[in-house]
Amino acid sequence: MSDERRRLPAVNVLLAQAEAAGLLARAPRAVVLDAVRATLAEARQQGGALPEAGWVAAIERRVHERSHRSLKRVVNATGVVLHTNLGRAPLAEAAIQAVEGALGYSTLELDLDDGTRGSRQDHVRELLCELTGAEAALVTNNAAAALLLLLNALAEGGEAIVSRGELVEIGGAFRIPEILAKSGSVLVEVGTTNRTRLRDYELAVSPRTRLILKVHRSNFQLSGFVAEPSVDELVALGRRRGVPTVHDVGSGLLLRLDAYGLSGEPLVRDSVAAGAAVVFSGDKLLGGPQSGIVVGPSGMVERAARNPLARALRPDKATFAALEATLALHADPDRAVREIPALRMLTTDAATLKRRARRLARRIPGAETEPGTSAVGGGAFPGSELPTTLVALAVDSCDGFLAALRSHDPPVVALARDDRVVFDVRTVRDDEIPTVAEAVAAVRADRR
Repeated sequence: MSDERRRLPAVNVLLAQAEAAGLLARAPRAVVLDAVRATLAEARQQGGALPEAGWVAAIERRVHERSHRSLKRVVNATGVVLHTNLGRAPLAEAAIQAVEGALGYSTLELDLDDGTRGSRQDHVRELLCELTGAEAALVTNNAAAALLLLLNALAEGGEAIVSRGELVEIGGAFRIPEILAKSGSVLVEVGTTNRTRLRDYELAVSPRTRLILKVHRSNFQLSGFVAEPSVDELVALGRRRGVPTVHDVGSGLLLRLDAYGLSGEPLVRDSVAAGAAVVFSGDKLLGGPQSGIVVGPSGMVERAARNPLARALRPDKATFAALEATLALHADPDRAVREIPALRMLTTDAATLKRRARRLARRIPGAETEPGTSAVGGGAFPGSELPTTLVALAVDSCDGFLAALRSHDPPVVALARDDRVVFDVRTVRDDEIPTVAEAVAAVRADRR
């Protein structure tokens, strides 16, 4: 390598070149300057070799990496409605508008009637109580937080009884025993993996017992030789022994979906009616923002609300705005199914899906439609399969094609099945069909 090749330009020289290329008009000076220095450092590590695409192109690439947003909209063509990696439930238009209205100054903790400080919980408390039949309600930033808060408030320093068949692991490797340990309560396991009887709980209750915890197995199923007591039986036992019952139902189902072939999820209202304190998510079957919700007897909920952890785990104004708007839609079940995206996608009929798939296939040369199944996702309705129509496309490399689709703007997330790329239109809006087709065309053009 020659001395001339190893001699690197000065920072101010490259900065001037970057300015001439218009980079300073598109990004802050500090970002461009950092990109210049990083580009020079990389060249120095490589013995003074010039960037293959030239100095300005190398600097521009680094500026782009620093400036572009990593959290962005995607088109979900996987058919998984509550896709955790893609943000679970998309918000209803009413919820989006509510968030936009609350982003500036808002009435988050202001009582407009008398001008005094209010509670952010007031915005959703009445709606939650009406929809679930509960005496009281409390919202946290996610369901795991809600369970942790309730356990700490009710069972710290004492014992919590849980069936061995319900010691589940939820997303992100969080496990019920670990949440119990963090809450300051002692786990008492009863029964076996597949069969736990009411008698097992009765024998485990002691002066140290602070609560009975029932956990819905939301992300797997037990079948065959199985047995478990009902929530009503556990609440009755708890009342006889002076012990509260908590039911973690997971997905937060407020409306029955049996008519659409979806059954097996506990209805929040049923557990409340039994007398349990109920914990559930706001961003699953409820169809709202990420949040954790506690509803139930006022004594239990108010103990959680007074706990110092409640402030640390409270949601922000955007969450309350979106949740209030979503709950308002639930007040009219027919409107909820029409306007809450997650519920609308779960209940879309087969004929509509077939028509949507044909529309997409006509825009993609070589694509074919075929029957398939969608998934609910989010740990809800485990084992349920929703009939759908897929759009399948034969490609040279599924991994490469899928990666290229994810690089499109906006990214399109699809699946690989039987050496083909497939798009499940259950989770593709009608107005997103042109976007998917354009992404496929762009990927094909780039790969020629």
